[in-house]
Amino acid sequence: MMQFTDSHCHLDDKAFQAQLSTLLRQCAELAINRIIVPSIAPNNFDNVLTLAKKHHKNPIEIFPCLGIHPWFLQDLNDTHLELLTEKVIQAKNDIIAIGEIGIDGAIIKRSDDPDKELVKQQHFFDFQLNLAKQQDLPVIIHHRQSHDKIMPFLRRHQLNKAGIIHGFSGSYQQATDYINLGYKLGVGSTITYSRAKKTINTFKRLPLESLVLETDAPSMPLSQEVIAKEALSNSELDKLKKIEFAKSTASTPVNSPANSPVNIINIFEVLSTMRAESPEQIANQLELNIEQIFFN
Repeated sequence: MMQFTDSHCHLDDKAFQAQLSTLLRQCAELAINRIIVPSIAPNNFDNVLTLAKKHHKNPIEIFPCLGIHPWFLQDLNDTHLELLTEKVIQAKNDIIAIGEIGIDGAIIKRSDDPDKELVKQQHFFDFQLNLAKQQDLPVIIHHRQSHDKIMPFLRRHQLNKAGIIHGFSGSYQQATDYINLGYKLGVGSTITYSRAKKTINTFKRLPLESLVLETDAPSMPLSQEVIAKEALSNSELDKLKKIEFAKSTASTPVNSPANSPVNIINIFEVLSTMRAESPEQIANQLELNIEQIFFN
């Protein structure tokens, strides 16, 4: 039976609090056996760690990561980086990565002082990459309009375990540059939007060994476009019919209004129609990729 991992889900978000137990049971029914939960700021470090301990293997495995997201730096300083370092060392046996970290070009452009914002984001990013290297951990990297700003840092640090470029939506050449440094690319809801032709064509061409699935729930909702099955080719229809997950037996519908980790199944379906490999081959390799990054 195929198994799935959501490599990026903010499961500690308040959007999931009321129905979290039900959601986790549904994930188990759909063979989504692992969810990786990155933190975003010091005020949710403990939430992420506690969540993972509370629900460990009950009914699925939850793995925490610690990091500071570039969206939340406004009131932060080096004291918070010191706190992150302390937390990472204390929780070294529990966390599996440093993340979510990165550089966000859109935030920089909207800033009152773009140069100052860029310097601060670079400082936090550089510090956290160095922390990952010191602790021999992979990283989960946020990008937006910032591939050119991120790549020099990755080349300089050359992390042993590399990590994941979260929600990748760049060009084939950018993807290849990351892969050559050892990084995997997060395949998320972007591929469910037909207008995302560049990203879709990139994921069609990349080696399967470089991909992982993610939802970024509750953010990054799926496309609301209706993919008419009669518009699919016969080979694509055959491929869909071979996918053997427990969708029909789930206790609640897979297509929930808000994005959630169950939508990994939808993303997997779309990826399967794009690739030449069988769904079984795809699912197995995606899980091997997760093992290689986080559990070797």
